[in-house]
Amino acid sequence: MRRLLVATLATVLTLAGTAIPAAAVPAPGGPGLGDEYFPDYGNGGYDVSHYDVRLRYYPDTDQLTGTTTILATAEGELSSFNLDFVLDVASVKVNNRPATFVRQGDHELVVTPARTVADGQAMTVVVQYSGVPSNKVAAGFTAWIRTPDGALAVGEPEEAWWWFPSNDHPSDKATFDVSVAVPDGVEVISNGVQPRNPVRETLGWTRWYWRSAKPQATYLAFIAIGQYDITRDVMPDGEPVINAYSELLPDDIDAAARSSVERTAEITEWLSGKFGPWPFTARGGLVAPPDTLTFALENQTRPTYSSRFFRGGSNTSVVVHENAHQYFGDSVSVAQWKEIWLNEGFATYSQWLWSEEQGEGTADEIFDFGYATRPAEFWTVKPGDPGAERVFDSAVYDRGAMTLHQLRRTVGDDDFFEILRTWVADHRYGDATTAEFIALAEKISGAQLDELFQTWLYTPSKPVLTSAFARSAGVPTAPRSWAKIQRTHELAHHRH
Repeated sequence: MRRLLVATLATVLTLAGTAIPAAAVPAPGGPGLGDEYFPDYGNGGYDVSHYDVRLRYYPDTDQLTGTTTILATAEGELSSFNLDFVLDVASVKVNNRPATFVRQGDHELVVTPARTVADGQAMTVVVQYSGVPSNKVAAGFTAWIRTPDGALAVGEPEEAWWWFPSNDHPSDKATFDVSVAVPDGVEVISNGVQPRNPVRETLGWTRWYWRSAKPQATYLAFIAIGQYDITRDVMPDGEPVINAYSELLPDDIDAAARSSVERTAEITEWLSGKFGPWPFTARGGLVAPPDTLTFALENQTRPTYSSRFFRGGSNTSVVVHENAHQYFGDSVSVAQWKEIWLNEGFATYSQWLWSEEQGEGTADEIFDFGYATRPAEFWTVKPGDPGAERVFDSAVYDRGAMTLHQLRRTVGDDDFFEILRTWVADHRYGDATTAEFIALAEKISGAQLDELFQTWLYTPSKPVLTSAFARSAGVPTAPRSWAKIQRTHELAHHRH
């Protein structure tokens, strides 16, 4: 017995001297994800896997009511968390219990669950809301565009705030279900496929359904509501091709738009030959009503085009640009908005490749003309880090594409296209950085490329061409594709 008491006492003393790990203290999720350009965009503390967005829209008044269900996983002990959203919120539930919520700033909704959400715990968030989106201003504008017959929710880098609460940053992708009830005779177009046909919901109302089955950034989710003519086709493997044209388009613009956008299937097959298998389960495009949208945007599976692109006739170049984004920007997204050249430079270079394919000017000719004619100010913008106010500067597009052409000239076609295909495959449905692209290019080519990228992406002055790539004196002739390629960039300022 004495030996047992001694042993017990020794055990107690040993335990008393052992530090027992303290339980994690619940903490709020961050109001932003720390993006260098937009630090309060997105939210910390959780990762979203799915959005179910269920809406009702009244075209006459622009009134929107909705319920969004968010499936997420906590990335720490969460006492509260933020959502990016601007409409009026009626209620929030977290894991089936009512939560409290307060507005903070122009787009932050701070949610406090009834119970702390444990690290790694699945989290179901249900938000009920309403409002007139076109009346809500945040970050100085609204991305909800009212049209004569309905509305468009299209924009970059912020667009989700006006119609569904979200973790609004491309580094947190999710799958989507979107359903919208509208008056009979009104069409609704969104991303992906239609898992079911429109359903008559109540007297005078029809509900439309759309599904994005692959991970999608929040700014790439869109809806268009109004009078649209919808065309449908299928790829050889049965994948749907769904295009939509505003019924308000004048006849000449309508014809030019259709002769361009109806070639989406052909163009995406050509892109697949350059960059690898098509990454999604649908294809298509939408042409907005005239005098509403002023740009094109690469909404996942279904880009949206301003009618302005087709005022001069057919324009397949912009269709190439926006569908190249399905690889560069949509499937492989930017980890930080400062890396935007990884989207725009690559999509622009795809237009250069299409120009070669169509016999409208080689990539060498496009590069040489741009290098010879760009004004001095153009060269002061660093495409690899342009600054928050110049995210969509023309240098991001054109000098970004020039960077890729210099890479192609340096490593040769075989290595260059292997780099692009490997990049798309390695980062499929994820996000990536310029540093990772440089590392991959060096690995595949076996070349040391730091100086090339430093010169073309990060030096605020006009690079001097090496003798191997210098051209004869004088201004070269503009390639036939030049004007259409530049038109894409001139209308590319996505923020209103």
